[in-house]
Amino acid sequence: MATEQGVSRRMRAPTMADVATVAGVSPQTVSRVLRGHPNVSEVTRLQVEEAVERTGYRRTGLARALVTGRSMTLGVLTHESDQYAPAAIMLGVNRAARERGYFVSAAGTTSVSPAAITDGVEHLRDQGVDGLIVAVPIWDELALGRVTNGLPTAVIDGSSSAEDDVVALDQEQSGRLATEHLLELGHDTVWHLAGPSSWRDASGRTTGWEAALRDAGRSVPPVLHGDWTAESGYRNGLIVARMPDATAVFTSSDEMAFGLLRALAEQGRRVPEDVSVVSMDDIPLAQYAHPPLTTIRQPFEQMGRIAVEHVLAAIDDPNVERTRVTVSPELVVRSSTARRTS
Repeated sequence: MATEQGVSRRMRAPTMADVATVAGVSPQTVSRVLRGHPNVSEVTRLQVEEAVERTGYRRTGLARALVTGRSMTLGVLTHESDQYAPAAIMLGVNRAARERGYFVSAAGTTSVSPAAITDGVEHLRDQGVDGLIVAVPIWDELALGRVTNGLPTAVIDGSSSAEDDVVALDQEQSGRLATEHLLELGHDTVWHLAGPSSWRDASGRTTGWEAALRDAGRSVPPVLHGDWTAESGYRNGLIVARMPDATAVFTSSDEMAFGLLRALAEQGRRVPEDVSVVSMDDIPLAQYAHPPLTTIRQPFEQMGRIAVEHVLAAIDDPNVERTRVTVSPELVVRSSTARRTS
């Protein structure tokens, strides 16, 4: 029995009581030392610190929170999907948080409705996070302001309250870049396969596309809509393939462009000889499409990092000025676009 008890003690994580026993002081004294209490002698402090090292005792997140008033955890709300963008943003968030000694607690939502956003944020607040990053394309800034009130928050590509920072790609400029590139190649107009109209970033790209066409005095074709999936790109690609006058398409995501390329190929429309295609995101697979995609690059990981830095700045100084960081898009030219020859 004694042996079993000894094994049990060795297997369990050391506690504050173990530290107190080794140091020859009370658990209350250990607590005061770990909290940096001033009424502890230097000798006692050294004894406790040595005991901490000998036992391997580590404070839990809860214990640390009681001492510092912080959980050292950031909450992240993302849109649940199997697409590349949320994962890339999370990569940037995780790396930046880890470098600053923070943990990340993530929650997902399958809807961009105010009710779904509220539920996700409240779930993270219940976990005691120190700050929040919302990577969902929010429209209702008033609803967000009510639920994030008092919690340092950065929003990626969405609306925000006056108390939140925003990290955003210039979506209208992205639409313009894609459209102007195709017009410069001699195409009379540009068709657009947009993302869901309920998404703020999709709407911004559509606005930029339409503005570029109107500024150039070109006709504006009806907008086609997808849901970010390759399947929706394929379905719309079958429509584009039946229109011989459609020689250029701006697709609102690389993944939809993959489906579009397949549909055009199946219908005998060559890319870029018959149809030039510009997409959006520049995910790693874009350069391996057939042909490699000309696309507008979004620096997802960088945006996640910037959001973390802004939230941590607000945690450290609640009076820091709230800012909006607009990241410029970049046109990456590959083989899916070419000058119109007929």
